[in-house]
This record gives sequence, structure tokens and C-alpha cells, in this order.
Amino acid sequence: MLLTEKQLELVDRQIKRLIKTDSFYGKKYRELGITECKSQADFDQIPFASKDDLRFAYPLGIQAVDDKDVVRIHSSSGTTGRPVIIPYTQKDVEDWAIMFQRCYEMAGITQHDRIHITPGYGLWTAGIGFQAGCERLGAMAIPMGPGNTEKQLQMMIDLKSTVLTATSSYALLLSEEITRRGLKDRICLKKGVIGSERWSEKMRNTIKNALGISLYDIYGLTEIYGPGIGISCDEEDGIHYFDDYVFIEIIDPVTGQRLPDGESGEIVITTLVKEGAPLLRFRTHDLSRIIPGTCACGSPYPRLDVITGRSDDMFKIHGVNLFPSQIESILGMVDGVGSEYRIILARDSETRRDVLHITVEAEGRVDFAETSRKVAKLAKTKFGVTPRVAVVPIGSLSRSEKKTKRVEDQREM
Repeated sequence: MLLTEKQLELVDRQIKRLIKTDSFYGKKYRELGITECKSQADFDQIPFASKDDLRFAYPLGIQAVDDKDVVRIHSSSGTTGRPVIIPYTQKDVEDWAIMFQRCYEMAGITQHDRIHITPGYGLWTAGIGFQAGCERLGAMAIPMGPGNTEKQLQMMIDLKSTVLTATSSYALLLSEEITRRGLKDRICLKKGVIGSERWSEKMRNTIKNALGISLYDIYGLTEIYGPGIGISCDEEDGIHYFDDYVFIEIIDPVTGQRLPDGESGEIVITTLVKEGAPLLRFRTHDLSRIIPGTCACGSPYPRLDVITGRSDDMFKIHGVNLFPSQIESILGMVDGVGSEYRIILARDSETRRDVLHITVEAEGRVDFAETSRKVAKLAKTKFGVTPRVAVVPIGSLSRSEKKTKRVEDQREM
């Protein structure tokens, strides 16, 4: 994916604005002699931006406007060390709401819908983004936030919510509770807009079948507005992203070289019109590919494939590099195995060898010992690693209201 003339013009405008400021990137670009972006070659000379840059510039070193123009800040979640703080201007807030409205519309959601918002509010970008887009659309916002499942279900039934917005982990928890309590016939949900974390096809089918709804993947990250810069459509063939607000390229995560459309790598995002904290060539660590061609839905917006994982989610065991998504792929091959799993990397104190522990849930109708052997054999065949597999009943592993931590490395503890 290469920049269009319009996108080049917008990047050039961002650079010229940034170098007039004393922001982190303004100083950096001046030091590097970057003064304009008139061609793809100029763009390729812009260094990648990273979350480490943002932490180094804490708290507001990346702010590129006067304080009087900042109307809100947000902060990334789930990280250790210094948080990342992102300032927003009024235009940034409005642009984000416009993109979010587009997401709802692409999912077929209208002003007649009642949108049940469970993602968190506060410094996290999720809840307030879902609400702003809902209000701009003209639909009814039900701003629940996370937690208090009892209250969630009561309001869902009483207010006849038609759209559920949630992380995949919390959507799973709610779907299980609705099934357990026999409430499916009392809810009015038709659609689910799910984001914040990647999820397996097995989890998707579990939620879809339990609730009887259509599901849509929404994409975004705090550094780049938040959720809402892209969403899947009814074709379920990738995530449309709004290329009038962001430019996306795919790079080899090791070499940093741009990859052609269709090849998988790391998503790198450039904000084209963001004011408060513009980011050029920001490395997200999310892994995907740009899908060539036009979607059958007719949308002119380009598409990312589903997010397969993160480059920094990789773990190494017995010299083999693995991602959680690879473990999910073999679990999907075993009859009766649920969508939930946990991975623990440990060290055997006697043999001094690393051990891969996998705990999976399975339905009561299957033989747990045989299921354990099947998972272990598949892992050995596919990856050359034999794990220790524990099989537990469906519902045994803890559920999360936010993101689920699936890998725990105890080797350095």
C-alpha cells in the first residue's frame, strides 16, 4: 500500500506543523533534517515511531498543540512502567466520533438501536468512544461500563438492548451467563461490536451461537484515537479502515521493510489529520496483512485481515518461536474443546528444562484424558513441542471483564 497524492499532502502538512513545535517529534524531525514529505521516498525516510518514544516523552512530550487547545487526555491500558498519555483536541474528538459512527453504520446499526456499552470509561479510550459514536449516530446509548453482570443482564432485558459492545472476553462471559440462566429468549440483542483483543474463531462461534447475533470486529488503539478506526462488514472478509484519517502499511517486524499487499507482517499506522498528538509510522506490533482488491460489500475503504496476534506476544520454548494464535489453531481441531485456554511457561527444577503447560476447557461429553493426549499430539506434530495438557470442565478458567491474560511466563520468577 503506497500513499495517494492526497495522503502525501496530509503527511507533508503534519511534518511542517510538527517541526514548528517543541514536541518530542518536532525536535526529532528537526534534528534529522526532515522538513517535508513530497514523495513516497520522502515518507520512507521518516523513522518509525514507537510506544517507547511515547513513554520517554511522558507525560505530554508528544503534545503538538497549545494547552488551551487540548480538551481531553486518554491513556493506554494493560502496560507496565510509564503509561502512555495521549492529548486530544476538539477536532480529534469529533473526528474519532465520525469514524465510530461509520463503524456502527457499516455494521448496519441505526438510530433505532439501543447500544449496550460495556467497555471501561475513564482514561481508557473504549467506553467513551463507543458512546460518542452512538450519540453522533443518534442511537440510544446505555453506558454500563464493565462489571456487575447481574445489573448488565437486568438492564439488557429491561431496556431491550439490541447491540452489545464489549471485549471478546466479556462478551463470552455474558453469553455464558445468559445461557446458564436460560435468558436467551428474553434478550433482544441482534448485533455485537467486539474489540480490544484478538479472539479465536472458536470463541467467535461460541458467542455468536449462544446469543444468536451477528458479530463485527472493531479495530483501534489508544495511540491512534482508540477503537473505531476500522470495522468488519457483513461479508466477514477483513476490517475496513478509514484511509482519509489513517494510512496503514505492513512491514516485516524484523527488518522493518515494507511488505506488498497480501503479505503478513506488522501494522504501522500514520495519523493523517490528528492534531493533539500526530504519529507518523507508528509501530503497533499487531500482526495482519492488507487484503488486496475491493470488498464484495462495495465499500471503497481498504481492508486489513483479522489480527492474528502481536509481534511481542511471541514466546520461545525449546528453541521454537510460538504465538498464542498457533495454540488456538490446534485447539480448534479437537472435538469438544472450548475457546478458553491458558498457557504457563515454567522450568522443571529437576531436569532444568523448560516446560509448556496448556490448560484447556472441554465439554463434559468428551473423555478428558483422551482430549489431553490429542492436544499434546497435535502440538508435537505441528510445532515439535510436547506440552503438558490439563483439561478442565467448561467454565473452570476465570473470565475477564476486560482483556484475558493467556500467557504467563514463570521461568524468570
